[in-house]
Amino acid sequence: MGGPGWAKRIGCLAGVLALAGAVAVGCDPLMEAMGEAAPTGPPDPCPEGGVRLLEGDGNAAMGLRVAGFQLVNCGSAAYVLEGYPEVRLLDGQNRPVQVDIGHGTNGVTPPDGPDAPPRQVTLQPGQAATTSLLWRNLVTEAAGPAAEGRVLELVPKPGAPRLTLRLRAPVDLGGTGKAGLSAWSALAR
Repeated sequence: MGGPGWAKRIGCLAGVLALAGAVAVGCDPLMEAMGEAAPTGPPDPCPEGGVRLLEGDGNAAMGLRVAGFQLVNCGSAAYVLEGYPEVRLLDGQNRPVQVDIGHGTNGVTPPDGPDAPPRQVTLQPGQAATTSLLWRNLVTEAAGPAAEGRVLELVPKPGAPRLTLRLRAPVDLGGTGKAGLSAWSALAR
């Protein structure tokens, strides 16, 4: 082991194994500690609702995929989350992808135990929470086209504005039509 980025890959693998302990990528101190450059330039204005959605790195081990997402409180007041976000995937033309996104592993992997139960997470300004999307890339029907999500729409909590994120790495579902979603968890700093 060694070389640039190995710590990030180990961290991503840990996220796959602990679904609720999503990938911690994008916070400046962690990136700097791993030898990655922190983002430069002035930050974008805080979106309506006071939170910003960021895409973490993913992991694709033997067809099992996981993608981590961070919700950063860029507002001036505490932001309270509980449970699971509402998530929808869109294709490259912004059309909905037919996929069952369920809580926990949603049958994507055999459960090794109960999924971490949802709990309340309070984000003070500058703090972040994470959620992870888990799926398998399998083509189960040769006749049908493989599904691929290129855009993620996420509602952090009931009544909050919908956040849209064009993904750097697609959610390549193949023909499975199923994904699991972890509950919100606080990002440890």
